Amino acid sequence: MLRLPEGDLWRDPSYLRLWSSILTASFGNQVMMLALPLTAAVLLQASPTQMGLLTAIELLPFLLLSLPSGVWLDRVRKLPVYVVGELLVAVGAVSVPLAWWMGWLSMGWLYFVGFVLGTVHTVSGSAAQIVLTQVVPRERLVEAHAKNALASSGAEVLGPGFAGLLIKVFGAPLALLVNALLLIGSAGILKGIRVEESGAARHRPGDFWRDLKEGLAFVTGHRLLVTLAVLMGLWQMAHYAAVTVQILFATRTLGLSEHQVGLAYMGVGVGTILGSVYGRRISHRIGPGPCLVVGYAVVGAGWLAAALAPAGPIGVAAFALMMVLFAGGAVFIFINFLALRQAVTPEPLLGRMTSTMRWLTLLAAGPGALLGGWLGEVIGLRAALGFAGGVSLLLVIVAWRLPLIRALKRLPEPDRPTDWIGLETDVRPT
Repeated sequence: MLRLPEGDLWRDPSYLRLWSSILTASFGNQVMMLALPLTAAVLLQASPTQMGLLTAIELLPFLLLSLPSGVWLDRVRKLPVYVVGELLVAVGAVSVPLAWWMGWLSMGWLYFVGFVLGTVHTVSGSAAQIVLTQVVPRERLVEAHAKNALASSGAEVLGPGFAGLLIKVFGAPLALLVNALLLIGSAGILKGIRVEESGAARHRPGDFWRDLKEGLAFVTGHRLLVTLAVLMGLWQMAHYAAVTVQILFATRTLGLSEHQVGLAYMGVGVGTILGSVYGRRISHRIGPGPCLVVGYAVVGAGWLAAALAPAGPIGVAAFALMMVLFAGGAVFIFINFLALRQAVTPEPLLGRMTSTMRWLTLLAAGPGALLGGWLGEVIGLRAALGFAGGVSLLLVIVAWRLPLIRALKRLPEPDRPTDWIGLETDVRPT
């Protein structure tokens, strides 16, 4: 048997259960990632603008609910919120085949499902990120995020091909039933995790707005968090412009079938494995700041390669390469971005910091999705991918010229909670 090194995170029973839950949910998410947009693009013949609207509606709850949900999360236990979120996503997945059987399925129904799923991900997704900090010591967060990415990589290698086969045999709506079953299994695994939450429900209900302002003041007064939020906000705009047209580009420009799209998406798994294996090593060697910049460069190169490649075998190969580079680069980006923002935040502010950062970084995502749909419909699907690649490569130049990012060679220490609690109207110099 393969012997784990002494002190490896996989030796920790709580982390191992969390990792197993992420692995299980990742297989379900591969089905959802293909089945929902394919239902819109193939079954309902959605236009690029409608695809952009679907993506924007999924993002709308992040803008509406992120800030208040962060205050709420700092008052409650996070693990139950995470578990309930997995179950509610399963319910949303089941509703699509039910609507199809009942003859109700339409773009309007998918817009509704997208809004519900976005609402759950807004709250439960923030809870999931905080649960990790309750299971793993802060100095090992980059390692934990890299292992989490490795958990999803196996699903990303096998999942898209399996999902494409399910969709080919049963149709996209019915494939979502498999997603629901896997998410229910993930929730069952999560229920067995033991975490200790210090200071849960410590804020008085009457202090809601004070706590909301406290979280905003912490993020906006911290130079590193503000810089990360701006960089990631621009990258998310490019990301969602590309995501909006990816399925349409594959099915309409390249002429791929649903199963072939699934096979091409297996490149995501290959990229995630490469990013997971090398991301932590590169981050350790050159630092989390420079590694973040490398991620922007890798992702941008992938988007531009697909936009510029001609149709035919070369175009298909470029599309598969885009998926590999996107996944690998995204791992480089997120293991460092998440670890940095968690490392500098005191525990009492983790919920509000997480929700505030998600809100700030996704402000431009909805407009990015709508812009991607507009570019795809008015100019062409390649234009949306080219826009995404250009923005990501521009971020490489901008981020590298910032000493705060370029010189960031290790994870910083968190501020003391006493520096912030009760100082919601102050802005801390950094």
